[in-house]
Amino acid sequence: MNTRKILTGQFDPVNHWYPKSLNATIHPMVNFFMNLSKDQLIQRYCHLHPLVHKDGLREILSYKPKHYRLAGTDLIHVTTERGMRQMVVIENNSCPSGQKSMPLLDDYKEQGGYRVFVDETIKAALRGKRMISGCLAVLYDKNPMEASGYAAALADSFDEPVYLVPFYQNDENPDVRVTGQAIEIRTEEGAWLPARMIFRYLTQRPWNRLPISTRTIIFNPIICCLAGGRNKMVGAKAYDLYNAQLEGTGLKIITPETIWDVSKEEIPLWVAKMGGKAVIKIPYSNAGQGVFTIVNQKELDAFMEDEYPYDQFIVQSLIGNYQWSSVSAVGRFYHVGTVPGPKGRSFAADFRMMIHATDKGYRPLSVYGRRAKTPLSDQLEVGDSSWDMLGTNLSFKDEKGGWDSETARLLLMDRRDFNRLGIGLDDLVDGYIQAVLSTIAIDKMACQLLNAKGQLKMKLFRSLNNDPSLIEEILIT
Repeated sequence: MNTRKILTGQFDPVNHWYPKSLNATIHPMVNFFMNLSKDQLIQRYCHLHPLVHKDGLREILSYKPKHYRLAGTDLIHVTTERGMRQMVVIENNSCPSGQKSMPLLDDYKEQGGYRVFVDETIKAALRGKRMISGCLAVLYDKNPMEASGYAAALADSFDEPVYLVPFYQNDENPDVRVTGQAIEIRTEEGAWLPARMIFRYLTQRPWNRLPISTRTIIFNPIICCLAGGRNKMVGAKAYDLYNAQLEGTGLKIITPETIWDVSKEEIPLWVAKMGGKAVIKIPYSNAGQGVFTIVNQKELDAFMEDEYPYDQFIVQSLIGNYQWSSVSAVGRFYHVGTVPGPKGRSFAADFRMMIHATDKGYRPLSVYGRRAKTPLSDQLEVGDSSWDMLGTNLSFKDEKGGWDSETARLLLMDRRDFNRLGIGLDDLVDGYIQAVLSTIAIDKMACQLLNAKGQLKMKLFRSLNNDPSLIEEILIT
């Protein structure tokens, strides 16, 4: 698969939405949520959280990021034994999917969130900005359905061709090269063109192919990945640092208890501290890869027997059923789960809240849910796979090493699926606030990690994430 030139007028919804979501009708409550004004969101949230300062929340929802303009936050709807329900941030994603799973808010705007993002985020950010001469491009290594949707929306919005370019990790002759001045794209005719702006959908270790500093403008730039959008290690520290700044506002990023900078040899000690149940993460993986749920000695032994490409890990408290969740410093969270179906089965589920930067601050762009493969059991039986019961990511690698999705587990925000999720308007608002807080934390970390010339402060980065295997991968130009 090589570079394709996408022309104006080529956007076709059939190519950019899952068949399941193409003709779905948005649930009225979700539509209402997506159209709430900033004032309405503030009034409602502060009414339910009276200790939150309205002015502080207004400042946060008006935040204009310097780097992180498109984010997807994965959230779990949890509760405690006392019935305190809340949205918990699992991770933040700097190359999020979501458009192909989101029913249209307006049937007459067939480009949906693709065009909203291009017009309200990319165009707004480029307005008045000095740029080099060159083309527009979309780079991707996964999810061609959405990558091509962005390319077609860009072509229509800017009224010029857009180059859609695959850029895989191990491609020996890619159609992308980095020069001292810019990132260049090889066209279908074999000519090399500088790119003035790139929308990046590179999900697999993007820092080993694109530089941190370049005259080509990138959405999102690589620093967003290293600061927490793809790097769970630094992301966890970014949340902690921002929570310290939020002291006294009544606001906080809520996450599972997280232990970072853990060597492989230390992992059994931390798992034991959490009651023998935990989640182990390779900090730099995505799409459900490199995440291991541990609920018994067999699963821990299986993890310890394997070899991994990196030297450090994250250990988090596990959110399962009440009978078999981790015991953390703040108590025991467990999945609210989907509403039981006719067979009485409930499934673990998560939510992807996708937000984008606009002139008025971060706004919700799309929402969808995902459920696990097998029902959430009250008691674990011998032979049960905790991952099948808790893992919700839809992406998987096929036999040829390519990516595919298990769309049967996709939960749309439509009239049918939404009712199965057991959430309401206030849960959506809560998830949106958590998404904004976690995204701001990463943008602030990205600002801290760059010097005045836009280059990575390597000493600071090493102090936060001293993993030699990762640092060797970073392309410094």
